[in-house]
Amino acid sequence: MLVLKIMSLGRGVSRALRLLRYSYAWKTNLDKDRWKQMTKLWGGRFQKSAESWVDEFGASIGFDQQLVMEDIEGSLAHVTMLGAQGILPQEDVEKIKWGLNELRKKAEKGELEYKVENEDIHLNIEKMLIDLIGPVGGKLHTGRSRNDQVATDMHLFLKKRVKEVVELIEAFQKTILEKAEQHIETIAPGYTHMQRAQPISFAHHLMAYFWMLERDKERFNQSLERIDISPLGAGAMAGTTFPIDREMTAGLLGFSKIYENSMDAVSDRDFIVEFLANSALLMTHLSRFAEEIIIWSTDEFKFIELDDSFSTGSSIMPQKKNPDMAELIRGKTGRVYGNLIGLLTVLKGTPLTYNKDMQEDKEGMFDTLQTILGSLKIFEGMVRTMTVNTKRLNEAVHSDFSNATELADYLATKGMPFRKAHEVTGKLVFKCIQKGIYLKDLTLEEMKEESELIDEDVYEVLKPEAAVARRLSQGGTGFEQVRKQIEKAKECLK
Repeated sequence: MLVLKIMSLGRGVSRALRLLRYSYAWKTNLDKDRWKQMTKLWGGRFQKSAESWVDEFGASIGFDQQLVMEDIEGSLAHVTMLGAQGILPQEDVEKIKWGLNELRKKAEKGELEYKVENEDIHLNIEKMLIDLIGPVGGKLHTGRSRNDQVATDMHLFLKKRVKEVVELIEAFQKTILEKAEQHIETIAPGYTHMQRAQPISFAHHLMAYFWMLERDKERFNQSLERIDISPLGAGAMAGTTFPIDREMTAGLLGFSKIYENSMDAVSDRDFIVEFLANSALLMTHLSRFAEEIIIWSTDEFKFIELDDSFSTGSSIMPQKKNPDMAELIRGKTGRVYGNLIGLLTVLKGTPLTYNKDMQEDKEGMFDTLQTILGSLKIFEGMVRTMTVNTKRLNEAVHSDFSNATELADYLATKGMPFRKAHEVTGKLVFKCIQKGIYLKDLTLEEMKEESELIDEDVYEVLKPEAAVARRLSQGGTGFEQVRKQIEKAKECLK
């Protein structure tokens, strides 16, 4: 009996120890959770932390660290204003500014270490600041929300980067101009429906892309008006009770104006959509040019040869010289389109004001920027170094029917209605096809069988050089008009 009581007592003690151990473990884990939440700058209301993989899914620091300089720049302006308005004592302001400048120095050297548990660039910088200067760093966020902070960062980021895009567009335009000046009197076949249409100046063909790029440049420059607006001070969505000066921070950051509605300020992503749309159209133009570069460099055309530095070979076919850079640009156009459609889709169902969906506005923006900057640099080098095969182009325009319109126009100037002239020329072209020759190879007698209006002077008219030179209408391919066009283009670049 005594033994049973001792055993029962032992089991009770053991159970009590187990309960105590479980209770301690539970409390320890809870304390760990609470401690972990307190490391998050918004964690006071929470009693439980997310799993690390959930943190990783929700974090944006993997890509928005690209905004580090803009984030620090915005914070410096904000804290300067807080001091000027008497919201923070100047002593605190100076300490915060010192800390931010130290972080900026480290950022410039690539020495900052970002942590997923701090979610984004804003909380990472604020946490680093607090670690560097102590609790006073927590005062930086007075009168501000991450909602207006992130919008400010992106406005600052795009304002700088759009100017870089414009500079690269102009560099490419200059290269096109230089190449065009070298080939004003180089005759090339022009196409419609990918069929030989009319002979043109090769410079005229190149200059078509100059003007496409000019419109792209105008669109990017015009978009700066919508980018150059400050959302800072809008708070989470309703403004703030602190006596902030939004005009002051806008001025410090170089913005020309502020958003007039705080809800619009934090929810607006039009300026990013516009950037993506402008980029998509730019890539459309580059892709069209890339397609022609690819076609021109084939053995079937041989109009140009790309420099080795912008070509690749085959792993199995030793003779190959592939226009891979042009193909990549053509392919990357799809991802830029995708980024535009992606953001439009994100925004279409988001109510005012900020929603976590809008975190998806950044990766596409960064990716598009990187894509268009790289594409412009590659294309500029590709065109600058390519060799134009003038001999092959000359052969092409002398061995086709692209001068047929010249014959129709010739008959029209002799008084024949153009529709009749068109018919007569068509019959002569068919006669040539049957014989396996071209219009210039027909005898005068063979031509006169279709019209007595045709005389010996027709052979001069049929020359591709004459066909191009005679097109003197404004904006046409005539040599003199192309020279005038190039001069106007130079004026645009000034």
